[in-house]
Parts: sequence; structure tokens; C-alpha cells
Amino acid sequence: MKGIEDKLNALIKWFKPFTGAIISFSGGTDSSIVAYAAHKALKKGAVAVTFLNPIFPDESIERARRVADEIGIKLIFENLQLPKLFYKNPINRCYICKEAMAKSLVIIKRKLRASVIVDGYQKDDLHDYTPGRGATVKHGVRSPLLELGYGKEEIRAIARFVKLSVADKISSPCLATRIPFGQQITQEKLHRIANAERIVKRLTGIEVVRVRDHNGLARIEVDREQRALFFDTELMDRIAKELKNLGFNYVSFDLEGYRRGSVSKPRALHRA
Repeated sequence: MKGIEDKLNALIKWFKPFTGAIISFSGGTDSSIVAYAAHKALKKGAVAVTFLNPIFPDESIERARRVADEIGIKLIFENLQLPKLFYKNPINRCYICKEAMAKSLVIIKRKLRASVIVDGYQKDDLHDYTPGRGATVKHGVRSPLLELGYGKEEIRAIARFVKLSVADKISSPCLATRIPFGQQITQEKLHRIANAERIVKRLTGIEVVRVRDHNGLARIEVDREQRALFFDTELMDRIAKELKNLGFNYVSFDLEGYRRGSVSKPRALHRA
């Protein structure tokens, strides 16, 4: 545990030169550890910001609220206003969203007279397809976990050490990632996707669920190791019925299992 404690202390020390910090806070493991360290270093000078928009499911908002209470950090909910171009779902959708978030964080930073904006980007994210990263860097958002060279396993170990409830929480990107590029993003689709994933989780007990919306066709992805749980005709019938009640015309099961960003990455970057 000594090594983990040393890494935590180094992260806390990273914030010491600043008089105030704004944390882009999803309530996931990475941003929670950043928020925890910022709060330890700066007390009231650290403020977490969680964005509100239909692209974020209700569960993630409630998780952010709960984890902020665990940490003791001040939490601000900010409405995220996205440009019309985002909802046309272009291939640079993620960049457009991240830039809107970064601009909002810059305004909050000025208003609260903080000296730095930070996020939970970390070393292992370098191996993922993260097209919005350039927008945050452009607007001066810093990533202490990346700067210190911390990866997912170290971050989870720190979260367990400080007993955060999200230590083993699996990350879940926004609901817009369930809609293929070029297909219009609407509130109706986002709510339908959120409800569909909630239903599949409830009926199966599976935590990692993606329901991709292909113009009314639901394509369900779960971890490859958990695919066999679906091989139950009664379960499949019930899932199909409930998802069709939400407005899906067809309900399908992806035989390959969950692949991160399976409708959002260029084909060459898909994980098989």
C-alpha cells in the first residue's frame, strides 16, 4: 500500500501550486480520484463541474452527486448547450461536444477565479480513440493523471485505498456514441437508448450493456464473456417485447459482443 499512498500524495502535491481548481467531473473513477486529490490539496478552492444534457444518462448524474458527497467537494451542475451541428452527428461530434464543455469550464474558471481546469484523462486513454482530446488541450484543460503517468490499474488502486464507491466502476461514454455517424441525434433517441440499456441491465444483471440505435433497430452488445446469458428464449422474448414497447422496430443481439465505440470509430480502429 505504501506505493499507492505515495502515488496519491504525488497527485495531491500536483495541485499545491494552484489557488483554485475546476474539475470536469463525470463521477467515474478517473475524474473522482482527480477531484479527491484536488479537494485534499485545496479544500474549498476545488470545485467539481458535472454537465447536464440528455446525452448523459440519469444514472451518471446521480453517481456524480453521490461521489461528490463522498469526497466532500463542492459540485456544480452546468447545463451543456451544444451547437446544432452536434445533433447532425458528424464524424467530429466528440470534438464539438468537448469544445463546448471546455469553453463552459473556462467561463466557470474565470467566474470563480480558479487557476487551473483539470480532467480525468489518463495514460491508458492514449491507446483509445479519443477524438475530443484536442479540444480540451486547445482550451488549456490539464490532465494531472496523464502528466504523472498514471494508468487505469493504479487509479483504481488509489480509489480502493481511499474507499471511493466507484473504484471498480466501468466507464460509460455518452449516449450519443450509440448512434452511428450521420444519423440524427434526437432527445427521443437518447431517452429510448437510456431506457433500453436500463431494461437489459435489469433483466440480465449485466453491468456492461450498449444498445446501439440503427434508425430504429436496436443492436445489443454485452461483454463477450457474458454473451451466453442471453441464450434463453424466454429472456430474449421479454427483452425484445420491452424494447419494442420503447419504439424500436427490430431488436438484435451482436454476436461479437461489446466493442468500445463500435459505431463511432473509423473502421480500422474498431476492436474485434
